[in-house]
Amino acid sequence: MTNNAFKSPVYNVIPVPFEKIVPNTYNPNSVAPPEMKLLYDSIKEDGYTMPIVCYYSQQQDLYAIVDGFHRWRVMKEFPDIYEREHGMMPVTVINKSLSNRMASTIRHNRARGSHNVDLMSNIIKELHELGRSDAWIAKHLGMDKDEILRLKQISGLAALFKDVNFGQAWKPVEMENEKSLQE
Repeated sequence: MTNNAFKSPVYNVIPVPFEKIVPNTYNPNSVAPPEMKLLYDSIKEDGYTMPIVCYYSQQQDLYAIVDGFHRWRVMKEFPDIYEREHGMMPVTVINKSLSNRMASTIRHNRARGSHNVDLMSNIIKELHELGRSDAWIAKHLGMDKDEILRLKQISGLAALFKDVNFGQAWKPVEMENEKSLQE
């Protein structure tokens, strides 16, 4: 069954002043200098062909980037682009909770490329602190349980493992020898 009321955000692209757009604090994606140069060249030649995705905070009157940070960086770092675009960026808005915005960022990024492992580990930690289960993270970020476990191990936080049942995988040889001596 389809929802006829749903309308994809891309059908509502709005021009937003660059100064009202802020990066999020959790994006684990990084772009190497050659690819940033290529992105600049692309925007220089073709213009902005894709809007950036943001969450609008009415309280702050700011747009937080969910996807499109590097396109935003091009405008920030290249005055020729800023001037040509009259300081405006094409934006689509999604209205989601922080954890769902984090998930959206990861889905957008993973569909395109790779992530910084330490930053991904921090996102797993933050989502866990927001009360999201491993099953939620797996479903919404497109990860399997082993990947989540590895990222938790990188962060080194015992709290991330509080719901994991560990079995006794081995017994030290000395304990076995002492047990047989006592018999």
